[in-house]
Amino acid sequence: MADKKGVKVAATNRKARHDYFILERFEAGIELMGTEVKSIRAGRVNLKDAFCQVKNGELFVYNMHVSPYEQGNRFNGEPLRDRRLLMHKREIRKLQAAVMQDGFALVPLSLYFKNSRVKVEVGVCKGKKLYDKRSSMAERDTKREMDRAMKSQRYR
Repeated sequence: MADKKGVKVAATNRKARHDYFILERFEAGIELMGTEVKSIRAGRVNLKDAFCQVKNGELFVYNMHVSPYEQGNRFNGEPLRDRRLLMHKREIRKLQAAVMQDGFALVPLSLYFKNSRVKVEVGVCKGKKLYDKRSSMAERDTKREMDRAMKSQRYR
């Protein structure tokens, strides 16, 4: 069977983009069971409350909910189990050094298929304050208004 080329996004963490400033992005593989891959292909995954941590020199993702595969019977794993992320040791050390700084967190931003392999985009993020969230919402609203005005001017 030939590998399918390209990238297909399975899930994104929209809450992370609202709650954090994303400073740096990394791509990591993920260790999954076979039925979890089938469930992710069906789009039955949730990254909303997920976060990453370095433990004993390994990177893990916590609270990533992968619904059990319906035809998987006894081979299904726990929906909220801790899953290991696969990265080079020097990249993991770099992430750990970044997280040691105050106010930084590792957050999974998206889960996607790349050449038939499941990948996770991990971001080094800094938390937004309430006023930052308000200002980004205001920017988005003004941009939307400007686009509407430009579109209406085009069709006159």
